[in-house]
Amino acid sequence: MKAPLSWMREYVDLPADVPTDELAHRLTALGLKLEALERPGHDVSGPLVVGRVLTMEPEPQKNGKTINWCTVDVGDANGTGEPQGIVCGAHNFKPGDLVVVILPGGVLPGNFEISARKTYGHISAGMICSSRELGLGDDHDGIIVLPEGFGGPGEDAIPLLHLRDEVIEFEINPDRAYAMSLRGVAREAALEYAVHGDGVPFRDSALRDTPTPDAEGYPVLVDDPTGCPVFVARTVVGFDPSAPTPAWMARRLTLVGQRPISLAVDVTNYVMFEMGRPIHGYDLDKLRGPIRVRRAAAGERLTTLDGADRELSTEDLVVTDDSGIIGLGGVMGGETTEMSDSTTRVLIEAAHWDPVSMFRTGRRHKLTSEAGKRNERGVDPTICEAAADRVAELLTTYGGGTVEAGVTVVGTPPPPATIVIDAGLPARITGLEISAETVVADLVAIGCEVVVDGDQITATVPPWRPDLTDPFDLVEEVARIVGYANVPSVLPPAPAGRGLTREQRLRRRVGRALAGAGFVEVVSFPFVGQADLDALGLDEADERRTVLTLANPLSAEEPAMTTTLLPGLLRAAARNTGRGLPNVALFETATVTLPHAGGPAPILPVDRRPTEGELADLDKALPAQPWHLGVVVCGEWDRSGWWGEGRPAGWEDAVAAVRDVADALDVPVEVRAAARAPWHPGRCAEFVAGDVVLGHAGELHPKVCAAFGVAPRSAAAEVDLDKLLALAVDVVRGPELSPYPVAREDVALVVDDTVTALELEAALRDGAGELLESVRLFDLYTGDQVGEGKKSLAFRLRFRAPDRTLTVEETSAARDAAIAVAADRCGAVQR
Repeated sequence: MKAPLSWMREYVDLPADVPTDELAHRLTALGLKLEALERPGHDVSGPLVVGRVLTMEPEPQKNGKTINWCTVDVGDANGTGEPQGIVCGAHNFKPGDLVVVILPGGVLPGNFEISARKTYGHISAGMICSSRELGLGDDHDGIIVLPEGFGGPGEDAIPLLHLRDEVIEFEINPDRAYAMSLRGVAREAALEYAVHGDGVPFRDSALRDTPTPDAEGYPVLVDDPTGCPVFVARTVVGFDPSAPTPAWMARRLTLVGQRPISLAVDVTNYVMFEMGRPIHGYDLDKLRGPIRVRRAAAGERLTTLDGADRELSTEDLVVTDDSGIIGLGGVMGGETTEMSDSTTRVLIEAAHWDPVSMFRTGRRHKLTSEAGKRNERGVDPTICEAAADRVAELLTTYGGGTVEAGVTVVGTPPPPATIVIDAGLPARITGLEISAETVVADLVAIGCEVVVDGDQITATVPPWRPDLTDPFDLVEEVARIVGYANVPSVLPPAPAGRGLTREQRLRRRVGRALAGAGFVEVVSFPFVGQADLDALGLDEADERRTVLTLANPLSAEEPAMTTTLLPGLLRAAARNTGRGLPNVALFETATVTLPHAGGPAPILPVDRRPTEGELADLDKALPAQPWHLGVVVCGEWDRSGWWGEGRPAGWEDAVAAVRDVADALDVPVEVRAAARAPWHPGRCAEFVAGDVVLGHAGELHPKVCAAFGVAPRSAAAEVDLDKLLALAVDVVRGPELSPYPVAREDVALVVDDTVTALELEAALRDGAGELLESVRLFDLYTGDQVGEGKKSLAFRLRFRAPDRTLTVEETSAARDAAIAVAADRCGAVQR
């Protein structure tokens, strides 16, 4: 909402010396958020004067254009008193008209300096200005023609055109529709100075004497009084459609962001910005029979003023006459009764509409208008008669004609809400010392009628504040008047000696382990769409497809909370790869959201601590949000260089990353083959600790790599970090090192190719006994020497005792025992 300071001063006597930025700051502190400060016209300088056109000689040019060689009386502004010769390309004026002239030495917006120069065979000493050239609007089709009496030749045009006006633009919250008018902003300014200053008088533009309703007005029937509680109609006849909009009104409309169109349209817009009440005008000669307000029937259509043919819903409120539908009530009128340049009889409509119906109709038809913005937020229902009377007054004052005596008023405004509030509630909520007297005074200041009964205050809210519906709304009003800046900032004392929680310490240990292994931590958005889940190759039965969809997502393409960290990690990897960083090793620890049928979340109180039962109900309604660990590796793990070829990152690096984390937490994990999207079949590993499946790792499916734009054969891992931390050891003790030498034994075992290296390694560990320090696979062979369907796996076994040097007999016995168990379990044969 843009509020010109000069217009605001018509309704509130602001201090003459108050700076605009100070006023904006004070209103922002009161709840009207400052969007911008504008000073249109402040970049116009120099001699800008009123001129009278004396002569006008059209001169056709070779390029087909016709210019006018004019002489213009600018009084003594040029220092000689002689008429000024000016070339002008516009044609919307005639000799005798008053125009706006900028003389040599003046500067227009864009630092455009004016000088006398030769053009089209003449010395043009100045410029006759259009609205766009002065920064007053977008109209460049013709120059500004001033009404007679607006000023005399040579008079300074800067104050006449309000070129030194200042405009405060506010960002109005949806619940403060009253502030979308000069009436509302001026009321807030008066409130600010009343409670934090000496007080300034406020003049309500809606307080005016209006004629008594009678049966002589235009007939109106309202079939849906819930959707349209009040409908006021007034009639103006003998209106001159060619009458121009007065310059002061056009300037004000331009300052609030509206383009002047015609007097009839501009007056309705002016009153809407002045009072906040949207107005609609009909060409009375185009109406057929009485006006009726009803809900649309199925299949009905309407062509609105924007030229769109719209299929209506049975929930839409429509205005009709005997010819059919003539408008979408409170949103936009129809083409058939639109006012035009031949309209001489005007029917003025000032109606109050149900805000919910207005909102739904606007969204349904994707219609946004200044009238719709106000109607859908809720407008003062008691000023319809005053707004219609104001429109009639302006139309007859500047467009001639008369107001017919008949006044139509159908319905009555809805009764204002009554709220009972405890006098101590504002103090309890805000933490400020607010007395009952202050609460009463502040509620009266915003327009409430207040009755005090002991500690209970009954407040009848003003009709322009439909957003006030419960005691906490009144608390907010008191708090903003007292001042949010006065609310104390108190940090809760931290209990001594507790430090980080166990989970925090363990998660930090995980981060350090991965950072030490060469990974970089990232933080990604926790939102996904169906396209992301499709790109991962998840089938319909996959539990990760069951997502929690947000009611108001940041992006329509990603409306759900993620059930896996991989989409965010893969997008981060692709982003880095696309920016010239092909070798990427990323990890993320974050929560995922796993929805369940827990029912809606209860609304907790704000004036007390929730009970244990209320908190338990809230926990039941919340989805599970376990911590996960995700890892992605792309490109080269060992870099290429002058020393030779590097090693590409692969599935083994993703598996090793999870093993590093498990080692850091002292959790023994088993790795076994598995099949799960988005990993490549046959190249996916599953991590198990006892009977608990922790997660998976492996090489990504080629289609997944292509879908996310990462390098082929990229690898990833994802594990349930909560499960892993539950098994972790709080304090990891280092290994006990033996001072005695190690004994090494190599064994090569032939097994069926269906036997995994993990199974064979486990058998060797179990058979070797407690002297075994480590076992490592170092060779794999398949070929004629071992036979078809067979493979040879070579392991290096390291033996060591903590208290002695092992003998050959001891190490040989331990080796043979290991081979015996491998033979028994896996059918292994020593080569």
